[in-house]
Amino acid sequence: MDVALSKNGARVLKVFFALVVVFLYAPIVILLIFSFNNSDVPAFPLSGLTLHWYHQFLTNPDLRGALETSAIIAALSSAGAVVLGILASIALVRRRFRAKGPVSALLLSPLVIPYVVFGISLLLLFHTVGIPRSVLTVVIGHVVISLPYTILVIMPRLQQIDVSLEEAAFDLGAGRIRTFRSITLPLILPAVISAYLIAFTTSFDEYAVASFVVGSRVTFPIYLYSALRFPNQLPQVIAVAVVVITVSLLVVLAAEIGRRIAERRLGAEG
Repeated sequence: MDVALSKNGARVLKVFFALVVVFLYAPIVILLIFSFNNSDVPAFPLSGLTLHWYHQFLTNPDLRGALETSAIIAALSSAGAVVLGILASIALVRRRFRAKGPVSALLLSPLVIPYVVFGISLLLLFHTVGIPRSVLTVVIGHVVISLPYTILVIMPRLQQIDVSLEEAAFDLGAGRIRTFRSITLPLILPAVISAYLIAFTTSFDEYAVASFVVGSRVTFPIYLYSALRFPNQLPQVIAVAVVVITVSLLVVLAAEIGRRIAERRLGAEG
């Protein structure tokens, strides 16, 4: 008899799962509590409840500017990573060519390269080529590190699509672009949305690469790291972290619901 299927085994697994959930989400709950603490020092017992830190965050132009910069960089780099990820996935799944294995390993190599090493390499490259550090250089770096995630999300979905659907479109006179727009893209759209959100989150939270190639406009993670050195700015940093976490959870939840609805519609039409 399998131990995991026994009553005691099931209880142990439930307790273990509960401990894992508490370990993962307890820091977020504590962060939420401290964001309403009426004190400059985040410690128990609480001095009182206040919304002052949220108001201070909303009236802080530097913090709002860092959020805007990170949002712009994440939106641009995610779009670029998704476009390149679609093209790379089609080439790896639908085409036969030599050195497919080495090409696939090269595209996925940013997953195993330390971001610090990659950031230094990008800094040296941009300096050698003569490209000044700016938002563009951060976007380029984030496209490269986000590309493997988009490929790993889009490729499995593309492999599930019957190639005969595309061949039928070719037989009916549709070109490659028309076939992709009318057949392939609607079928892989849920995976594309998921890949975009993963790439957006990766770019928005990334610090190591951005710290080397960022220009005068700092990103949100860089601003947070700098603010942590000043204790008086810590409470508003906690407040904005709660806001970012809440928005991220809502976006992920909405995307997951949308993905399931899209897959159900595609399954019903199929």
